[in-house]
Amino acid sequence: MLMNSTAYLIPEHSVLFEEEIKKSVFITQLAHTPSINSAKAFIDQVKREHSAARHNCWAFVAGRPENSMMWGFSDDGEPSGTAGKPILAQLSGSGIGEMTAVVTRYSGGIKLGTGGLVKAYGGGVQQALKLIQTIEKKITTHLRLELDYAFVAIAQAELSRYDAIEVESQYTDKVVLIVEVEVNFADELTQSIINKSGAKAMVSAVENN
Repeated sequence: MLMNSTAYLIPEHSVLFEEEIKKSVFITQLAHTPSINSAKAFIDQVKREHSAARHNCWAFVAGRPENSMMWGFSDDGEPSGTAGKPILAQLSGSGIGEMTAVVTRYSGGIKLGTGGLVKAYGGGVQQALKLIQTIEKKITTHLRLELDYAFVAIAQAELSRYDAIEVESQYTDKVVLIVEVEVNFADELTQSIINKSGAKAMVSAVENN
């Protein structure tokens, strides 16, 4: 499977937005969830916190923002299509990945109607998204370098030039380094080290588990 090497935005922190609409209180919580399991864990956590609420509706974009295979949503007892889908529409349209939204509703006894619910659930997430700060998630890969001691300084200079990080090292009769580098720079770094060592350094990709 080919890895998409394009960096994308993820939430830097959790946010909470609360509003009252026709005596119903809507509490929107957004959190960084880098997997479907972590998304479900966050949803369960909010449900426990607000176990007295009538509805805890949710949606998640657990991977890259455009990867619909990592999306999920639930109306949690609200009329079909009035909560989960509007929440998901806001998340998937934000361009931010690895994020889950849970909107808790404490009902005030006044019916909002399907249009009112769609507006309330989608609107709460829209407002919460305005509060969120993001960071860029860089896509990295690992390379294995095997070289003579004479080329270590050259290799380390190249690693520094491409912001590669040494994650493992082994110094025996030869030097073996495992380094982490952005996918976009991997080929360039590989070629550069091979060229500068006169093709005496061996560079290979490390299979990601």
